[in-house]
Amino acid sequence: MTRAALYARCSSDNQREASIEDQIRLCREHAAREGWQIAESYHDAAISGASTILRPGIQKLVRDAQCGQFQIVVAEALDRISRDQADVATLFKHLKFAGVTIVTLAEGEISELHVGLKGTMNALFLKDLAMKTHRGLRGRVEAGKSGGGICYGYRVVHRHDANGEPIRGDRAIVSEEAEIVRRIFRDFAGGMSPREIARKLNDEGVPGPDGKLWSNTTIRGHVRRGTGLLNNELYIGRLVWNRQRYVKDPATGKRVSRLNPPEKWIRTEVPELRIVDDELWRKVKAKQKEISEKHANAIAAVREHHRTNPLSALQRAKSLLSGLVYCGVWWRPMLAARPEPFRLLGA
Repeated sequence: MTRAALYARCSSDNQREASIEDQIRLCREHAAREGWQIAESYHDAAISGASTILRPGIQKLVRDAQCGQFQIVVAEALDRISRDQADVATLFKHLKFAGVTIVTLAEGEISELHVGLKGTMNALFLKDLAMKTHRGLRGRVEAGKSGGGICYGYRVVHRHDANGEPIRGDRAIVSEEAEIVRRIFRDFAGGMSPREIARKLNDEGVPGPDGKLWSNTTIRGHVRRGTGLLNNELYIGRLVWNRQRYVKDPATGKRVSRLNPPEKWIRTEVPELRIVDDELWRKVKAKQKEISEKHANAIAAVREHHRTNPLSALQRAKSLLSGLVYCGVWWRPMLAARPEPFRLLGA
């Protein structure tokens, strides 16, 4: 008897929890009508269809197919398997080599023609969806509302329109956190380093963003990218959006940020969200410039050393708790060191 595997996927947490169960039920009914024996069911919940790289369900399906556990894969539609044209083609080739046929309820038995046409259509769909999402976010930002996410010092305001639909992007100042923001700006402008500021806040038990510990990078961030508390223009009542974009690394499936040119940045004045006055902001910017100029030569020397020293290419091996363990006294990352071998006196 022909053995079949069932596959289902829902693309986001916004879809109904029963979506996967519905897909599996329909596939199971189709397999029963064809007289196929169900070998296994696979699924990936709330995972994007843009890539199969990080989806454990589809990866296990391919491994089991290569072991000959079934001859057919049944899915609701080809875009449930993947919307990425290259991934669809690769998966099709792997399953075909293993002697496994893909059958969907929407398209029937999948052939090379389906892979080419549907892959192209799905790729165009993703591109169109991204453009529409980007356009919608831009409109929201130009209206003075947040383009997504929440930063320290603010909270989300939940409101609904006349039709009961949620109004997204509204923010309000959290007075307690706003005072901490002003304190950090004053301390830095007064000469205190981000590391010292973070350590002092942690010693006092002041919760950082998302309730985590404060770190120097959380405070100083990256000046050009506008990250970090000291570079957030929202604190002076200016909403900056589209500063950077994200592209997906085809090797890992993870998103990587890329800085957009300044002419593509969208700036909107939101004075009601101001926390820091202009004078204090200018003092912080002047201090950052002073530090940057002071260490410019030192940074150039270090880079030249790394370029000419062959040992600089070597990196410290990662340990199980790398980046997670901090010293309870100095609030600095702890490094794993290998103990010196035992030596006899005089050796």
